[in-house]
Amino acid sequence: MLDVIVRERRLRWPIAAHFEAAIRGQTVRAVERRAKYILIRFDAGTLILHLGMSGSLRLVKQGTSPRTHDHWDIHVDNGWVLRFHDPRRFGSLHWTGTDPELHPLLAKLAPEPLGPGFDGEYLYRTTRKRSVAIKQFIMNSQVVVGVGNIYASEALFRARIAPRRAARRLTRKEAFALAEAIKAVLGEAIKIGGTTLRDYVNADGAPGYFRQQLFVYERKGAACRVCKSVVKQFVQGQRSTYWCSTCQH
Repeated sequence: MLDVIVRERRLRWPIAAHFEAAIRGQTVRAVERRAKYILIRFDAGTLILHLGMSGSLRLVKQGTSPRTHDHWDIHVDNGWVLRFHDPRRFGSLHWTGTDPELHPLLAKLAPEPLGPGFDGEYLYRTTRKRSVAIKQFIMNSQVVVGVGNIYASEALFRARIAPRRAARRLTRKEAFALAEAIKAVLGEAIKIGGTTLRDYVNADGAPGYFRQQLFVYERKGAACRVCKSVVKQFVQGQRSTYWCSTCQH
């Protein structure tokens, strides 16, 4: 690595003053992901990055002038620059010299939904004695990571479970169906390009296309794609929930 340039330290949390000195001159050993965090591993520690709502990473040629909201650069020795862009500044950047899994942001995270630690048996076991609504339950990152508002609504529709149902009311069969629906929805979204904010694009500049195949999300008043009943919407946990009262019970 040739250099590190920070133009704006005021992200969701201020970028530490020692950040540049900690990684300058080091070699990137691996790039991984944990929940919504990107982990860039160096010999002396790990960079923990969160994109926030509107953040993005780009590879640009060295010498490319920064745009407004291009907050930091990592210059590598092959002529490229890893550049972070974030208009809303909800993203974050942290450095740790110890195991990143012990960092406060990662330590309490639950299993990955597409990993071996998440299945129907796990979901059934964790829902026992939990009176919270099932949609809010599966969006809790201490239960399972990565199930956002859109995917929660879609998975519940596929599993035919009403979003207001108390988590503890799920039968074992329903828990298995919901776990499989979560995996299926996420897997399909990844293949197609994700479901993103309207102003967000991926590293190639392309938007997410899974939104075009949604069954209920943002389809209030439209006909259910399965039974033709009207899709309904209500606010749940300060987030919009969409569902079909005929298909979901």
